[in-house]
Amino acid sequence: MNIADHALWLRDFYTSRGWYAYPPFIRLAFLTEELGELSQAVRAYEIGRDHPHERVRTESEQQAHILEELADVFDNVLILADTYGYSPDELIQASESKLRERFSEK
Repeated sequence: MNIADHALWLRDFYTSRGWYAYPPFIRLAFLTEELGELSQAVRAYEIGRDHPHERVRTESEQQAHILEELADVFDNVLILADTYGYSPDELIQASESKLRERFSEK
């Protein structure tokens, strides 16, 4: 599945559960929550957490957790973009255009 197909599937999935209707400020709160979870997963992998009540995860479990949280962040960005009518391709084009212009690349 490519990114555009995933974004469409995601919209249908979220809509079927009533999640798509949340306004952008709530979506941003969800995105912030997922970023926090990603931050915690990266921290645990890179420097550890040292919490006495948490089981230490194996390296493969830690990497799987990072992947899961990256996907959650990605999905929330796609839903937020869709809310404003932006496709994944438009996000990619905007990113590349901005960086090329900023760093004078053609």
